[in-house]
Amino acid sequence: MLNITGLHAAYGNIKVLNGVSLSVPGGSIATILGRNGSGRSSTCKAVMGLLPPMAGEVVLNGVNLAGMPAHEISRSGIGYVPEDRQIFRNLSVEENLRIGMHPAKAGRPAWAMDELYDVFPRLRERRNIKAGFLSGGEQQMLTLFRTLLTNPEVMLIDEPTEGLAPKVVEALAEVILEMKRRGLALLLLEQKLAMVMRLTDRVFVMGRGEIVFSGTVSEFQENEAVRKTWLEVS
Repeated sequence: MLNITGLHAAYGNIKVLNGVSLSVPGGSIATILGRNGSGRSSTCKAVMGLLPPMAGEVVLNGVNLAGMPAHEISRSGIGYVPEDRQIFRNLSVEENLRIGMHPAKAGRPAWAMDELYDVFPRLRERRNIKAGFLSGGEQQMLTLFRTLLTNPEVMLIDEPTEGLAPKVVEALAEVILEMKRRGLALLLLEQKLAMVMRLTDRVFVMGRGEIVFSGTVSEFQENEAVRKTWLEVS
């Protein structure tokens, strides 16, 4: 289980996280909803050590990772798929994937490159092409697969479907469900409510740098006040 407790963070003098607390058990999917600027991406960056937290804990397997360098957090078992993808554009698809490869922890199933190519064959076809020449959807899948090959226990995925064709979105959804079946804890940041309602087990809503709602999908759907106050654009 990933446990985030009382997480505070700032960019210089601008406070962006005000005591974020949430938990994601293994084998489940949680989604953070919120308007732009609500603190969702900053939460992921603070968990990964890319935005140093001012206070709070990020606990995985009983170890508080808050304040550790990003590479140590990654090696501890947290994978991160950023919204801007951050592929190595001058390396081939396969070189990008090999950079991410890391042995699985004892007793946990490992992801294999050929297995991921089977999920999205277009990347196999383009395995020797420089990643900078891929389409947006292909780059998104490449980033996701590269992170999976680190064999994490937790995955943070920021806006995975943005700009993707429906066919690619469906392939992505299948990979996310397979991650859940394998026991990963998944934290999604996503705007497409239809996809969220189909995949997620728990919904968190952020506003002004804090969690303003936490509940099941049905509880979220029944809470019109939360949707109007924190999600709808007037």
